[in-house]
Amino acid sequence: MPKLSLIVPFCNVQQYARDVLMSLRANARPDFEFILVDDHSEDGTPAILERAAEELSDVSRVRCVRREQNGGIATARNTGLDVAQGEYLSFLDGDDWLAPGYLSELVAAIEELDCDFVRTDHVRVTGRARSVHRAPVGRRNEVLNPRDAILPAGRTTSVDYAYAWAGVYHRRLLERGLLHFTDGLRTAEDRPWIWKLHREAESFAVVGLLGVFYRRGVASSLTRIGDARQLDFIRAFDQVVEETAADRDADRLLPKAVRTYCAVIAHHLSEKDKFEPAVAKRLRAMSAAAIKRMPQDALGDVLETMDMRRSAELRRLRRRITTAKGAA
Repeated sequence: MPKLSLIVPFCNVQQYARDVLMSLRANARPDFEFILVDDHSEDGTPAILERAAEELSDVSRVRCVRREQNGGIATARNTGLDVAQGEYLSFLDGDDWLAPGYLSELVAAIEELDCDFVRTDHVRVTGRARSVHRAPVGRRNEVLNPRDAILPAGRTTSVDYAYAWAGVYHRRLLERGLLHFTDGLRTAEDRPWIWKLHREAESFAVVGLLGVFYRRGVASSLTRIGDARQLDFIRAFDQVVEETAADRDADRLLPKAVRTYCAVIAHHLSEKDKFEPAVAKRLRAMSAAAIKRMPQDALGDVLETMDMRRSAELRRLRRRITTAKGAA
């Protein structure tokens, strides 16, 4: 069994793929497995991956998987999980990269702490600028209860730091069904995933490793494209709220889920000009419908405590629902 399986989805990233693959070589070990998933790229990415698989195979185990249809990031990661054989598992996106030796440090950290999963900090890269972003947990190098890291509702917590690639995960989580993503989600795919992990895993820790370089401002990234795929956040957060409502601690956890959902809706509405006009119209309609579906008691409490600008926008949507219902 490999010590670590690293799953890396690629889709039309020929501009960045070589950097990623060079960083894998700088992290290679004979007991590491690199799973390169091509999500039906239409540029030169597949050829780059094929050459890289041959070149990397002399230093690590490499598996190159090509999807026959584009399924999005969640489905591509699931494709990798389905063939991964490692004792530990981790992720990387096809336009990011790793510092030399980072993966060995990551494996050493989870082995020493002996917990279900370990989360790390990361470096955000925007053009030439770099900034450190910390996982929002103050206690480091200490095994903690993942459920305790969900709250408080009014602060940034571990479930808001949703990046799947910022950590490493024990295989037992895969065997318990906690590492797969919701199939077909093209954005916000990490949100139901991180909530499930924190609700159902038994132990985790945060360490101060800085080895993942997260590239922002990529032209092909969905965060930069205003088409309908962006609206998958509605489906993702509907799942978060639905699953949290069924949790044994729903009374405590639902306010956090609803507050985060509202904050994300308000964020997208504030950037509605980046969307195509038809998509912007759908965004508003779908956001109004989402507010109608939320637990109304929790929603009322959230709107009372959010900042005035975001609260006012969401109240307008809520009134729109009430007015439309009265007119009907």
